[in-house]
Amino acid sequence: MTENQTQLTSSEIASIWTCYLNATMSNCILEYFLTHVEDEETKSIVELTYKLTTSHSEQLAKFFEREQIPVPIGFTKEDVNLNAPRLYTDTFMLTFINHMSKMWLLSFSGFISLSAREDIRSFFIEGLKHVAELFDKSTNVELSQGVFVRAPYIAYPTKTDYVDSKKYLNGSFFFSKQRPLNTIEISHLFMNIQTNLIGCKLALSFAQISPRENLQKLMLRGNEISKKHIQVFTATLLDNNIQPPISSDVCITDATTPPFSDKLTLFLMGALSAAGVGNYATAAAASQRSDLVLNYERLSLEIALFAKDGAFIMIENNWLEQPPGTIDKKELAKTKDTE
Repeated sequence: MTENQTQLTSSEIASIWTCYLNATMSNCILEYFLTHVEDEETKSIVELTYKLTTSHSEQLAKFFEREQIPVPIGFTKEDVNLNAPRLYTDTFMLTFINHMSKMWLLSFSGFISLSAREDIRSFFIEGLKHVAELFDKSTNVELSQGVFVRAPYIAYPTKTDYVDSKKYLNGSFFFSKQRPLNTIEISHLFMNIQTNLIGCKLALSFAQISPRENLQKLMLRGNEISKKHIQVFTATLLDNNIQPPISSDVCITDATTPPFSDKLTLFLMGALSAAGVGNYATAAAASQRSDLVLNYERLSLEIALFAKDGAFIMIENNWLEQPPGTIDKKELAKTKDTE
């Protein structure tokens, strides 16, 4: 630990540990993107993101070293094959980075709120600024290329009002008429369609490149889960005469040579699953129609079980890195007695 420096709290250790793993994983993906990206505007976004995650991983490693805490293993050159043929289109690379920037906006703001020490707060506050800039620039490129998918439009309201009946909270129950969706509910349905589209395509691509049969089956299952969830959310919007806009880009080539290790693909799907469960919880809390809440709750369980099975495969192959934890005092006592 640095002299005269307050020791890191458990929350601060958790934050820099999580951020380090995410940054090193992203470095592998972005370095592969850089070897195949062709469009100049998209390439500039990939380069910006790669510089950002590289800088973050280097700064975070220094935090661990100064505190004399082992630097996490994370992800290295062994987890990416830069000679593998092109697997994704430029449009998918751009969409993926824009999606990840949204996730990082949420995670960095959370890390800030969990941090007390000034140097840790400063790192995450500065990181949040850079991530916001990345989101802004990647969004502008998507807009200029016509691939940014906007949320549905609605007619502007003409007056303000209060909820005047408990029936406002009703879902699809017998003898109960559904009310139209409000803008908060529409926004969450739209967002969760978009995130599942990313997960759907990634899962399919990972099944395509993995040499392991059990991982292929898991990824195809993840693809089916995402498609099912998209259908549920889309049907809800269509029932309210709202057409959910989606991207038409195919995204995946027919390449089968793995550009990423199975360890990396499972970790990424686990991270996306965790984010998905968080998104559903937020959507359930914000939605006021009971049928929407029930859908989010039951679909969250499906994602959680998928993530759990992925974690089992990682454990079986010794790929799941253990977060820093407390010492098991009872086990320590037993060990001491036998010495």
